[in-house]
Amino acid sequence: MTVDNSVQTDAIETHGVELTDAAALKARNLLEQEGRDDMHLRIAVQPGGCAGLRYQLFFDDRTLDGDLFRDFQGLKVGVDRMSAPYVQGAVIDFVDTIEKQGFTIDNPNAGGSCACGDSFN
Repeated sequence: MTVDNSVQTDAIETHGVELTDAAALKARNLLEQEGRDDMHLRIAVQPGGCAGLRYQLFFDDRTLDGDLFRDFQGLKVGVDRMSAPYVQGAVIDFVDTIEKQGFTIDNPNAGGSCACGDSFN
C-alpha cells in the first residue's frame, strides 16, 4: 500500500502586516473620496531618512512581480517582496487626536527610529 503524503496548495502568499479597523476605514474613505476603486494601499520600505530606512504608504494601481497582498474590510493592501521582511508583524493604525493625525506604524522589527519618526533601522 502506497500513501501519498504530499500536500497541494493553491494558497496565495500574503504579508504579515496588520491594519487596524481605523486605518482600513480611513484608507477606504480616502479612495472613495477620489472615486478610485482600482487602487490598493501599498506599504514599502526604502533606503533613506536619518535612521537608514523609510516607510512609504501610498495608493497604487500597479501590481509588481512578487507582490504580497491581504484584504482588510475590502481594502487591498500590498507589500513588495523586498519590503515584506522589514514590516513582518507591523501594525498600521490611524490616529486622530489633538497631538497627531495620521497613520502610525508599530513595527517590532525596528531597532530604533529617528526623532521625527519618519525613518527606522
